[in-house]
Amino acid sequence: MFLRIDKLPVELPQSTKVDPESAAAVQELMGGRFGEMSTFNNYLFQSMNMRGKKQMGAYYQLVANICAEELGHIQLVGAAINSLLNGPETGVVEEGEAFATGTPIADLVSGMNYNPHHFIAAGRNSLPVDATGAPWNGSYVFSSGNLIQDLLHNFFLENSARTNKLRVYQMTRDPAAREMLGYLFVRGGVHRDAYAKAIQKLTGTDLTKMLPIPKIGNEIFPEAKKYMDMGSHTKLYRFSPDDYRDIGQIWEGPVPDGGVAEVVDAPPQTAGDHVELAGIGSAFAPDYHPAEVFEMAQKLYKAAKR
Repeated sequence: MFLRIDKLPVELPQSTKVDPESAAAVQELMGGRFGEMSTFNNYLFQSMNMRGKKQMGAYYQLVANICAEELGHIQLVGAAINSLLNGPETGVVEEGEAFATGTPIADLVSGMNYNPHHFIAAGRNSLPVDATGAPWNGSYVFSSGNLIQDLLHNFFLENSARTNKLRVYQMTRDPAAREMLGYLFVRGGVHRDAYAKAIQKLTGTDLTKMLPIPKIGNEIFPEAKKYMDMGSHTKLYRFSPDDYRDIGQIWEGPVPDGGVAEVVDAPPQTAGDHVELAGIGSAFAPDYHPAEVFEMAQKLYKAAKR
């Protein structure tokens, strides 16, 4: 089971404009082969399917625990996409029927490299698709039943995910997207290093000698360096009040980016608020007159508080 905390892992700055092209690129980090939906589902099925969970001990716990963090990363990428699709809008400003009969969407999508489904199907929100608009699919999940093979795949998966993130970073200057990317550079690095340590303990093979892949350190990116300065690259958070207490048997000793591995008995404490999305009457989200829907929701809230 998952215990859900109604926060983002970090605070995202507000996007400075509506940027559909950047949103389309960031979608690769959501629903692409090496996106967050893939890392989550790979680790979910591997941990769910693992035979001899008690005998596997810390190895099972490591995969299961990282799986829980990846669920938060899906939400973080989604928040960045939503920020890109809505820009600095924070309140309901549309009035009159002209917004319904005009071309407000056409005015937003002047470029070529955007995903029209963001506007047609989702009302300017994130989708479970890649950068081309192709849906995420279960063929991206690798769960072989062989522990070493699964761990080796996960090491490859995290490095491939990092390569994609680096390239998306080069495609956008948006502050929300880059903040999300900087954080995930660091946290994905922890997961990569944890799988490398697990493989080394099982086989004696030191995969950390191959790192970083690509051969450029996180510290050159200002959005990532601040999290490294906080020691985030050394921390493996334990996402359960009572379980996964043996992961320190694997996550120990020096880490490739410097410092010593540390298990933190709690989720990240620097959590941020959700991206605030305004009602958009012209997109019928949540309805043509969103202010009225919000008003009804507030009445329900006040009634429940009595």
